[in-house]
Amino acid sequence: MTICRADKVLMGGAAAVIGGAAVFGTPLGIAVPAGALLAVLADGIFRPASSTLYPTISSGPRNRPMVALTFDDGPDAEVTPTILDTLEQFGARATFFAIGRNVEANLPIARRIVAAQHELANHSWQHSRLQNFYNRGTQAADLSRSAGLIREITGVDAEPLYRPPIGLKSPPLARAAHERKLTMVGWSVHGRDTTQEDAERIAADVLKRITPGDIVLLHDGHDLPNRHRRAGAKALPLILQGLKDRGLQPVTVSELLALQAGEISTEGTENTEQEV
Repeated sequence: MTICRADKVLMGGAAAVIGGAAVFGTPLGIAVPAGALLAVLADGIFRPASSTLYPTISSGPRNRPMVALTFDDGPDAEVTPTILDTLEQFGARATFFAIGRNVEANLPIARRIVAAQHELANHSWQHSRLQNFYNRGTQAADLSRSAGLIREITGVDAEPLYRPPIGLKSPPLARAAHERKLTMVGWSVHGRDTTQEDAERIAADVLKRITPGDIVLLHDGHDLPNRHRRAGAKALPLILQGLKDRGLQPVTVSELLALQAGEISTEGTENTEQEV
């Protein structure tokens, strides 16, 4: 079994701390490498675009007039159909990073996503707000359950794209992802539709920042029961019209990244915004 990137970071950091203690024999000799290790781990865990613990793709090629709109936390029976109607109206495709339990509760909508040639991707089964504290085995079981349901719906054997809840990547998740050879996807533009209700402001903000190759984070669902996020759906027609006016084509993440493997960057961008 190969060692995952997270374990290499942890082993290297531990070696630096032990080496500092052996060479300098002072609290400072331990504190400096220990502080550096904590800073590296914090970047890997909390920065959604970070590839420190696991390779993470946050944008596609910048030389083609394509972008990827992604929707997290659905499907939602009250919101997702409206988004699908709007995408159909504009002839646009998108990627839905779905919570497995929400897929199970809304199978007809999940099947509609696939039938309309959008991409159904994995956003964990549970999307627990404590998920970053799961051990490797629990992470692996969560990944497997959701991926299995997506495969059943799509009829595709390949591992679905994966986006971790809230964009957080712990070492146990990195180990589980490494074992499954997951393609981890972040984002380069956050739609801020979880904190902003004004559709015009959401659309204007996205259109102000978007450039070819961007992966945009929006929401069609909620990780908490009996709650709904409608702001992204309301902003979507304005976003799609703005993209059309600029000659930018909305495609799925897999379509955006469909180049030679060597041309796809796994380093992402410097975006530090977290999903909420």
